[in-house]
Order: sequence, then structure tokens, then C-alpha cells
Amino acid sequence: MHELAVCRSLLDEVERVAVLHGARRVERVLVAIGPLAGIDSGLLGRAFEVARAGTIAAEAAFAVETMPVVVRCAACEVDSTVPANAMLCARCGDWRVELLSGDELLLKSVELELESRPQPQRPAAA
Repeated sequence: MHELAVCRSLLDEVERVAVLHGARRVERVLVAIGPLAGIDSGLLGRAFEVARAGTIAAEAAFAVETMPVVVRCAACEVDSTVPANAMLCARCGDWRVELLSGDELLLKSVELELESRPQPQRPAAA
């Protein structure tokens, strides 16, 4: 299950972001996965539950967005969203297309709980 290795890499980046911002903990992690990324989102979610143990994201919620498959046609030069199993130009039906998106795994956002900082004391009004 390579999803566990993917989660460990994601958590390395999440921890880097948390440390950079002085976070106390990570509350939520959002990733976007294209259907051609070779990642099963259900397995990724279960792997995240295992991989997050003992990290700053130990109690973080995990969410996945699905990204569309977008291709550019070599014949008519139109960009179109297509099904992952039928990568043909949506306009002219040509098979000569370039994949623009749909094979990525992106860390979209990390919600953090920041360390509380003491508020400056204001002098009492006279």
C-alpha cells in the first residue's frame, strides 16, 4: 500500500508548515487528487489515520477533493474536461490530446491552531 508512504510525505510537509507558523497543532488537512494519480482516496484516508499518530497532526481531520481530467487537443487546440477512461477531445473527438491536469496529488490547505500570544497590557484609564 503506497498510500502510507504518500501520507508520510504529506505529513512531513504538513509538519514543516506547522513549524514555520508556530502552530500548536494541525486541525485539518485538505488534499486534491486527480483520477489518474494512481492513489485510492479511501486507502489514503485510512493510511492518514495511521501515519498521523504521534505527529503534530495526530487529531487532524483529513479531506480529499477530486480534481478533473483536463486535456488540450492537438487538432483543434481546445482545453476540455474529459472522463479519465475516455481521453478524447470533448469538442472534436480527436485522440491526440495532451494531459493538462488529472494526474496530480496536491496539498491544498493546512488548518492550524496557533500558539496563543499574550496580548499587550493597556494602561488603566485615569
